[in-house]
Amino acid sequence: MKTMALAASAAALLSLTACGGNADDRAAENIEEMTENRADTVEDQADATANEQLEDALERNAAAIRETGEDAADRADDNDDARVEGQVRNGL
Repeated sequence: MKTMALAASAAALLSLTACGGNADDRAAENIEEMTENRADTVEDQADATANEQLEDALERNAAAIRETGEDAADRADDNDDARVEGQVRNGL
């Protein structure tokens, strides 16, 4: 029983460490949410236009925004740097 409790405690500690909760982890989540929302808005604009070339350009822009957000979120998390969130926010 003692071993089970110790194993459960160790597993809980590892899961907390893995999921983070640090400022950089929250920043990464915020970056992903922020850029996803922006990309969704751009896609909505693409859907609302009757101009096919403009629609294609807006869809490419939305894809680029998502890619930028994913890269920035990874950079914030990998470098333990929550300041990346502000840089992304200013860039949008």
